[in-house]
Amino acid sequence: MLHLDDAARLRALDAGRMLDLVADLPRQLRAGWELAMRASLPREWNASAFDAIVIAGMGGSAIGASLAAALTEGECPIPVVVVRDYALPAFARGPRTLVIGSSYSGETEETLEAFETARKRGCALAAMATGGRLAEQAMEWEVPFFPIEPVGQPRAALGYSFSILLGLLHRLGLIPDAGTAIEEAAALLTADAGQMAPEVPVARNPAKRMAGQLIGRIPIIFGSGPLAEVARRWKTQINENAKAMAVFEALPEADHNTIVGTEFPPELLTHLIALFLTAPSDHPRNALRTRITRELFMRRGVNTDLFVGRGESRIAQAFSLILLGDFISVYLALAYQIDPAPVQVITELKARLAAGG
Repeated sequence: MLHLDDAARLRALDAGRMLDLVADLPRQLRAGWELAMRASLPREWNASAFDAIVIAGMGGSAIGASLAAALTEGECPIPVVVVRDYALPAFARGPRTLVIGSSYSGETEETLEAFETARKRGCALAAMATGGRLAEQAMEWEVPFFPIEPVGQPRAALGYSFSILLGLLHRLGLIPDAGTAIEEAAALLTADAGQMAPEVPVARNPAKRMAGQLIGRIPIIFGSGPLAEVARRWKTQINENAKAMAVFEALPEADHNTIVGTEFPPELLTHLIALFLTAPSDHPRNALRTRITRELFMRRGVNTDLFVGRGESRIAQAFSLILLGDFISVYLALAYQIDPAPVQVITELKARLAAGG
């Protein structure tokens, strides 16, 4: 196991510069919002133009959509649905459904199929990508296209995929102006990133300390409301960056099933750690559930920890937790002495799919 206070060794192991990409999140939030604000949209696109919005994406290209949908659920008057698959829902047809294809590479086969289906069904279309076939289709079909800056890995472009979609919802007149919340989040994250830099020792670095606690353990990450999607982000970042197993759960649903599954196999419980994500904006009953659920896990002998989102806005609170989780996942990878960036198993899977098995 690598000692996380060896900053030079950390930088050398991090060949894909994932530490720098994680710290780039606040800049991306601002840049994505500005891109959405200046984008050219059809004149007829307004608050009454659509009955539903469907965002088709996978993995790192889908999490921004899920966060945007969750954080605007109480404001947006029409449903925003995220599709992580090949097929669109049956209701997605005709010009009153806007389908947005989100693929960092522009080559994600599930997203491309859903996007092509949407065109055949006569849906309104928009797309976001760094390039690839999705960008080519958007240009050919003359639909709004939001170019994402290439940053290396799809999961490292969350700031763009989230704030572009948030800005588009505002441009359509579906949610209030979130520019102030984006700026608050970006400023907060800039300060936090400095406190979690590789040069900051473990004793003063919360991400390094938590990464050390995850070594040899499987985390179960809990969140309620929009923080359920933040919990998903923690899970997927630990999977992809640290190449480690992790699970995420949504409250209050987990209180109707997951809390019962803490008896067998007993020898596994010492290898689990339950992490609870909270924020001042949590529903009061979910805040209470979080406290009680954590106590129940501790009574079963499961290690636990609690993390509180910072900031005034729900966006800032969510993204302060996202930045922490991103840094934790990278430091966990480096503690295991691996480069966080490559995802060789996914590359192999795609190659086998392309070859037909």
